[in-house]
Amino acid sequence: MIVIVAAIIGAFVGGFTARKRNGNKLDIAQYAAGYGLAFIIVGMIATVIIDRALSV
Repeated sequence: MIVIVAAIIGAFVGGFTARKRNGNKLDIAQYAAGYGLAFIIVGMIATVIIDRALSV
């Protein structure tokens, strides 16, 4: 669940970043994908850490 939320937040952050830098539609899509993937990785790491901490 954390990974899905992180992907959505990352896509929004990437899209807004590209829009703020006056990017076209392809720039916005590329930033959204890149930030989404980066946030997915962070979400997966957070999920593993939380799972290991709670399964003592």
